[in-house]
Amino acid sequence: MMGRRKIFVPAMLILGFAFLYGPILSMMLYSFNYSKLVTVWDHANSPTLKWYGELFHDTQIMGAAWLSIKIATSNACLSVVLGTLAGLVLARFGRFRGRTLLAAMITAPLVMPEVITGLAMLLLFVAMEQLIGWPAGRGVTTIIIAHVTFSMAYVTVIIQSRLANFDDSLEEAAMDLGARPAKVFWRITLPLIMPAVISGWLLAFTLSWDDVVISQFVAGPSSTTLPMVIFSKVRLGVSPAVNALATIMVLIVATGVMLSAIVMQRQEKRRLREMQLAASD
Repeated sequence: MMGRRKIFVPAMLILGFAFLYGPILSMMLYSFNYSKLVTVWDHANSPTLKWYGELFHDTQIMGAAWLSIKIATSNACLSVVLGTLAGLVLARFGRFRGRTLLAAMITAPLVMPEVITGLAMLLLFVAMEQLIGWPAGRGVTTIIIAHVTFSMAYVTVIIQSRLANFDDSLEEAAMDLGARPAKVFWRITLPLIMPAVISGWLLAFTLSWDDVVISQFVAGPSSTTLPMVIFSKVRLGVSPAVNALATIMVLIVATGVMLSAIVMQRQEKRRLREMQLAASD
């Protein structure tokens, strides 16, 4: 029985990874295919970097990629700030009037269908433009606001979960020594929750970078994001240049995940070392 279990678990693990990452690896492989048919490998002329060259000369895709990077970066930074504040309030301020409403409003974007969220944001922007004249039309600003609306909910959940297991004695010791609350936050709390902040930033960036449905509602004619461009191209037929673009995106995301893992591992080692030094003193 134990022998069968030792074989079954690795086999299921291999099958699971193959199911998840097999199509991605296949897509990356076919980005070096010379043929225009993405499912037919040209043995005579492949591998080639032809489609990468065409990709970098495609002004529509490159412009949309740069716009998506700016939107995703702005969204991630704003979401981290607002999500961290909301997480601190929910984790530290206990019971207060309006806490249930705040928690519900933060949780709503997590379960709300994106079509409903996008339509609601569009109606809100139209009403605001009619009442106060801002925002003037749909564009980058409306996309960022819409993305922050649902991204900060994910960041709040991550920060709140991290603070739930936080050792309050470190903050109490700092305040007993005369540190002000703001200094305690910047010197004690923030460094200790930094892994959660980094995770929230990466998640918010990915959610914004990948969003299509909500962006379709709040984007203007001159603010087409990269996922919207890819979606429109896929409906007309997949080009090998799209495989090249997806390969670059996968490599960028994988690099970001690896760097964040290294940073968080170093932060955790530093925290454990400081706790050991404090215990020894």
